[in-house]
Order: sequence, then structure tokens, then C-alpha cells
Amino acid sequence: MPAKVVVIGSLNMDLVTRAPRLPRGGETLIGQSFATVSGGKGANQAVAAARLGAQVSMVGCVGRDAYGEALRDALLAEQIDCQAVSTVDDSSGVALIVVDDNSQNAIVIVAGANGALTPALVGCFDSVLQAADVIICQLEVPDATVGHALKRGRELGKTVILNPAPASRPLPAHWYANIDYLIPNESEASALSGLPVDSRQTAQVAATRLIEMGAGKVIITLGAEGSLFADGQRLEHFPAPLVKAVDTTAAGDTFVGGFAAALASGKSEAEAIRFGQVAAALSVTRAGAQPSIPTLGEVQAFKTP
Repeated sequence: MPAKVVVIGSLNMDLVTRAPRLPRGGETLIGQSFATVSGGKGANQAVAAARLGAQVSMVGCVGRDAYGEALRDALLAEQIDCQAVSTVDDSSGVALIVVDDNSQNAIVIVAGANGALTPALVGCFDSVLQAADVIICQLEVPDATVGHALKRGRELGKTVILNPAPASRPLPAHWYANIDYLIPNESEASALSGLPVDSRQTAQVAATRLIEMGAGKVIITLGAEGSLFADGQRLEHFPAPLVKAVDTTAAGDTFVGGFAAALASGKSEAEAIRFGQVAAALSVTRAGAQPSIPTLGEVQAFKTP
């Protein structure tokens, strides 16, 4: 049987528009296109892990609306177990995304039903967590729920991954002891460490600081610059595969899902990082969130141009 990955987190409908550039404050731009695409960091990571070889269960909430039905259907289409995806009396979460001609994006999230994912509701599906090899969390659901999931994952002896996104402040100090792998991007690493992160060198300083704060192992994703791994004993840089970017939406989620799937399958940390990087590189060559996530076969067949 494939290794089991459980994702506890958000499901959002992404409302995506493309424009020549990101708008300034008070400015109205003429957009080039619009699409609705299934997303949410939790759901994206679940889809990535499933397409990249893992058996996946999702724990989350959707609203009693058309978006909620579509979000659930998108997961089911990937053979993801949705027994722990609850329907609540609220609107489904949405993300408003603008992508510019340089493939950079700006995102506004409205939590909606994601705010209804409480520790008690996660507790109703404890058997799902018990069956996991790897548990993944993010920060698009209530902090109390994330804290509960991290603690429960540690109690069960699972490999616990936290992608601290979106992060705007340091994590609660007691969370760190329950996290095996902390995977922030540059801005998130800066928010967590209180240090500027705008290069490989500053990422090394921030990673060291996060280890001092209690993180066991840290992987800072650096976009086109690859990623930096730190565990308190060593710092290692992993260059990113070279590709032509079209849309960076969900690249970080693809890395996290791919890393988790590879790690759960028995690959080493270094192998899992490289696997996740290839998956993320392929994802930025395509538009959209979940539609951009590659399959296991595509990652295995990838060759650097």
C-alpha cells in the first residue's frame, strides 16, 4: 500500500485573474482573463501528495454552497479520502488572486468555512490521524486547531510537517517541539525569525535562528534559488531545476506535498527535497493551483532542459 499522508487544513475556491502587473493602491486595471480553480493550501498539498504517489486523507471544512461541492468533488477526483471533510453552514473559503506578466501573484484570502475547523471537529476524525504516516498542517485554519493537530501528531508518533503559511508573526513557542519539519518560504521565515530573508545568506541566518527557537529541522524554500535545509548540525543548499515560469501559484504547496509523499515512501531527506523541487518546478510552468500540480510519472520523467 502507498504511504499514508493526512492533510489538516484549508479548502478554498481560487478566483484568479491575470493582469499586466499587480495593481497599486486605489488603482483599477483591466484584466486579461478570469477563472475559478479549486485551491486552498491544505487541499493543494493533498492533491500534490496524491498525484505524487501517496494515499491521502483530507481533514477540513467546506460551505453548504456550490463552491463547497466543487471543492469536495475535486479531491474525490484525485482519489483523496474525504470522510473528514465536513460541510458547515457558512460560505466556502475563497482566495482572490491576481497574477502578473512576470508570474508573480498577490492573494487575499477569506476563510469562510475554514474557520469552522475546530480542535473538537478534528478530534472526531482521530482514527484518520492514527492511520497516517505523515501529517501536514498550514495556517489557513484556526491557530488552536493547528496547535491541536501538531500536538496530536506528536502523541501518535507521526512525522509532522508544518508549512507556516500565511505567517505574519512568530509561532507559539510550544508548537516547535511538535514539529519535525518546518517549511516556510522567505517571507514566512522572516516573519517567524524576525530577521530579513532576501538571499541565500540571510536565509542561512534565519534558519539558524529558527533552530535556536526550537525548530527541529527547517527547509526554507527560496523560489528560483531552490531551498535551504538546516537541522542544527548542517546547512545545505539545494539548487532549483531550471524552468520557464508561467504562474507561481501553488508552487510552495506542490513542494510540501511532494516532499511529504517522498518522505512517507521511504526516501531520504535529500531525495525528498529534490523530488519536491522537481514537482514545484513543473508546477510553475503551468497556470492555476491544482491544475498545475504534476503527476508522479511527470516528475520521474523530468530532465533539466
